Amino acid sequence: MRNTTLGAACMLSLLCPPAMAQQSDVGAWSFDPSVLVAGGDLLQRAPDREIDQLFQAVHVAAQTPAEADALCGLFDPQGDRSLSGLNAVASRLGPDSQTRFANAVGNVLVSAMQSPPQRYDAAAARQSLKAAGVTAAILHDGFVAGLNAGGNAPDARSARCQSLRWLLDAMQTRPVAERAAMTRLLLDEGLARIGAGPAQP
Repeated sequence: MRNTTLGAACMLSLLCPPAMAQQSDVGAWSFDPSVLVAGGDLLQRAPDREIDQLFQAVHVAAQTPAEADALCGLFDPQGDRSLSGLNAVASRLGPDSQTRFANAVGNVLVSAMQSPPQRYDAAAARQSLKAAGVTAAILHDGFVAGLNAGGNAPDARSARCQSLRWLLDAMQTRPVAERAAMTRLLLDEGLARIGAGPAQP
């Protein structure tokens, strides 16, 4: 995985700045992302339970239209996953979602530093994600068209965002281990690889 460690470290550092941490239940954390970037792929080492907590944080946030729009931008094929891009996404989440993300990412990082590498089959995760896409397509007529909607026009962005919500709903119905594998894949590749994939064998 290319950007998952950087992304997790960035999210934690951005969602838990000292001023915000003192006003929440998260606690006053001090964090240097560069230490974790040099420490290996932490999301691949984190157990499924902690990865699934991160998925749940994303899934809950996606139910709120304004927050879903921020998340959709992150998972766009051309989405900005740089430090500044993640900061922009975090700044658009409400306080409750920021706290959930901070707690989930914090649990991922702590558990990863205490765990050996987890078994992860990217090909199997991709098939699971395609199967979740098929489920979403069966339940929602506009899923495939929305997922493949191009451009930055409001209607196209809205359609992609709705399809992402439907995909997350379909993922939610799968067992924890399968959700965790799909989450690792999404954090690594976003929707770029599956934009046309879920409806294909």
